[in-house]
Amino acid sequence: MNNKTVDRRDFLKKAGLLTAGFAALQFPVWAKSIFAEGYPLHNIPENKEIDPAWARSLFNRGEATTYLKSRNELKYIGMPAGGLHAGTVYVGGDGRLWLWQIYNETFEGPQEGIDPKVVNWNDGTSVRKIRVRDGAAYVEPAIANNKRVLDQGFAIKAIVNGKTIVKELNEDDWDEVSFTASYPVANIKYSSKGFPMEVNLKIYSPFIPLDAERSALPATILRLEAVNKGKSPLNVSVLGWMENGVNKLSGKAKTGQRKNEVISLEKSTGIFSSFETTNEEVRGATDSGSMSFVLHGIKGKAQTSFSPWPVEGKHFDAASTSPSSVEAPEKLVGALGFSEQVLPGKSLKANYSISWHFNNVNPRLKKLVKDAEAGYHYGAKFKDARAVSEFINANFNELSSTTELWSNTWNNSTLPHWFLERTFVNIGTLATANTYRFADGRFWGWEGVGACAGTCTHVWQYAQAVGRIFPELERGLREKVDLGVGFKEDSGAIIFRAENESRPAIDGQAGTVLRFYREHQMSKDSAFLQNNWPKIKKAIQFMLAQDKNGDGMTDTPMENTLDAVWEGEIAWIVGLCIAAARAGQAMAEEMKDDTFAKTCEQYVSNGRRNMEKELFNGEYFIHRPDAVQGRKNLGSYNTCHIDQVYGQSWAFQVGLPRVLDKEKALAALKALWKYNFTMDVGPYIKTHTGGRPYALSGEGGMVMNTNPRNEPKPFGENVSWQLGYFHECMSGFEHQVAAHFMAEGMVEESLVLTRVIHERHHAAKRNPFNEIECSDHYARAMASYGTFITACGFEYHGPKGYIAFAPKWNKENFKAPFTSAEGWGTYSQQKSGLKQTHNLELKYGGLALNKLSFEKLGGEKVNNVSAQLGGRQIPLTFRQENNSVEILVKESLNIQKNQILTITIS
Repeated sequence: MNNKTVDRRDFLKKAGLLTAGFAALQFPVWAKSIFAEGYPLHNIPENKEIDPAWARSLFNRGEATTYLKSRNELKYIGMPAGGLHAGTVYVGGDGRLWLWQIYNETFEGPQEGIDPKVVNWNDGTSVRKIRVRDGAAYVEPAIANNKRVLDQGFAIKAIVNGKTIVKELNEDDWDEVSFTASYPVANIKYSSKGFPMEVNLKIYSPFIPLDAERSALPATILRLEAVNKGKSPLNVSVLGWMENGVNKLSGKAKTGQRKNEVISLEKSTGIFSSFETTNEEVRGATDSGSMSFVLHGIKGKAQTSFSPWPVEGKHFDAASTSPSSVEAPEKLVGALGFSEQVLPGKSLKANYSISWHFNNVNPRLKKLVKDAEAGYHYGAKFKDARAVSEFINANFNELSSTTELWSNTWNNSTLPHWFLERTFVNIGTLATANTYRFADGRFWGWEGVGACAGTCTHVWQYAQAVGRIFPELERGLREKVDLGVGFKEDSGAIIFRAENESRPAIDGQAGTVLRFYREHQMSKDSAFLQNNWPKIKKAIQFMLAQDKNGDGMTDTPMENTLDAVWEGEIAWIVGLCIAAARAGQAMAEEMKDDTFAKTCEQYVSNGRRNMEKELFNGEYFIHRPDAVQGRKNLGSYNTCHIDQVYGQSWAFQVGLPRVLDKEKALAALKALWKYNFTMDVGPYIKTHTGGRPYALSGEGGMVMNTNPRNEPKPFGENVSWQLGYFHECMSGFEHQVAAHFMAEGMVEESLVLTRVIHERHHAAKRNPFNEIECSDHYARAMASYGTFITACGFEYHGPKGYIAFAPKWNKENFKAPFTSAEGWGTYSQQKSGLKQTHNLELKYGGLALNKLSFEKLGGEKVNNVSAQLGGRQIPLTFRQENNSVEILVKESLNIQKNQILTITIS
């Protein structure tokens, strides 16, 4: 590329011997700041000037976020609407699908991100070139109307007072269009004065937590409902169309023909799209495959060739059922429709689906990952797009009803709508070209779309969502990669990009140990831990061995998520290893490996004592320099670093006992709030330049690393390019801190931080569904789910049959969803007088329980606990410790779908 911005991953390899002076010449923006003698003064205000009324409003249930045409809020919206690992198909603000990144182009370099481009950004001192991985789509978001790769849409016709009115379902044809979405379901509503029909369009891909197979269909479901709001019966017609997108890129002149043909499915009508060619190069192209468009449950009219624009009344009655072909590169569109009379107050309903099947993996990806050579998981499961459509048609009611059941369950909560939206939205990353599942079942991902290969341990370990929603993906990743292709049998090291690297990363190693424990907890039994314990133990031993002097504080220089090798004892790495050792202790105890459990216990004890004594400066935790190197190289040293107590944050995610003193952890979090959080990052990024634009002037955020003591060279003598990271707001790190705020009782701070991230991604400014770090849909942003976990005070251990809740607010009337190893549902608690009632209502699957824990509200002594399941009284014992009530059932409970377990404490 021609621009001279720093390449995030390759700089050290390509320019490791450059002097700071030469780097200053290469990077003139940084020459004015990072490499200058005078480091800018800390300028984040201690007084956050937060409106108290606004802060109070964050706790309110509120309404689901709705974006409107009338407020010009639709153009950037792009909610992933395809299956997991099936490319990126967006549903836009007006209900039309766009982007269509399904052709296996995505790769580092020219095809990176959802909108490969370089944009200009004025950082306050100069204009810089910003690439995709630097935040191009944050500065200049992709606009739906500029990325409509394939022609797709709907139109409705109604005869009103003898006049035929046709309206396409797009922004231009209606007075108002509203978009309301809580991923994975988008709801778009269309209305106009003087037109008696109101149309609702519901769009999603099947999304069923705990079922990664049926959630990974290369397909989108579109459910249309047209309601007669008038006083007279109406003759109404619906027409949907879809372009044949096969060989869209490679289908040049004289390479072949696009073909559409009608397919008959049970009680349904469809069009199968293909490309006929004798050219082997075209057959092997990454966009070679098939597509399918189906109207489910209705034998409608099919048009294999449809090109009427503008759409008029006559086009609804046309039919062309014979196969249609056109010479490439000509466009070929098929259409499906039907008509019926709609009485006042009644509605017409139509269920459509679009499926695709492009199983020719990018050749560069095949070279990068051997497992990619056999194609994708969906390619092994389905022969072509018609087979996908047949599966959807045969299972339509179950797929759609279970997806909508999850959506309703997720939103049936006392938690604020905006909070539920922001903490869950990032799991949509799995439904973009950021992740793949190969034919052998291996799950693989970039860090952000097309950027930084290898499901990087030091990034993906922040992502709390996947392990809770699709635990089988994380278990498979642990077994196939972290303990498989990326595992060093001789040492126990986990290579942080598996076959795409040669080194471990210390934070990735520790975070993966914690993930071993989480994956064990999210299993129905102990098979995962038992089968993998020898390797897990060796991985823990490798981590423990990085403490060379035996004080429980990791001190071996090793790669970390800030893309550098730091020397010394670094609070965030030390603390993360302590938490991982505590998880190791828990696993060893379950495996009856008492000797190793004691080893881990001693490490935790030493590490905690020394970290609290040596790395706490009275206000926050720091980085103690290496005794030999001193502060020669880049580090956080005496500055206030965003991840300084990350280990304790992780411990809350998996229900471990405290690994850091509560008062010191709280002090560190309060320091982050005081020194790193601001409601307007503008003044800071204008003076502390060099970072990438993931938060702009006028927007709030938590800066990665600040220098509150105004030391002259706070980050070392010979700083390197990675220092730019310190001046950024990266949402994944911010979500991690928000989760920790919540867990420690700093609820308002947690909500404020989460809310400013939410507002940075308001549809008036950019795509609400795309949190960007190093490219689009960045994996670390899935840390947002961790804030939901801590808001609920949720703990779970499947093999032990243990579940616990201790919500952080609305404690006397609380309701929220939960997931477990084999089922999901709704948890609620109410307090009335001296009695409190706790309900677990299972909506899907099963839930095995032996032990439950709840918070006793009000502080009184508990005199009685009772439990009922299906009208049957459950024998139990209980004990109270302070405000915690622990309940043991005498016989294991197996709660089934639609059953409610009720616990009464009085």
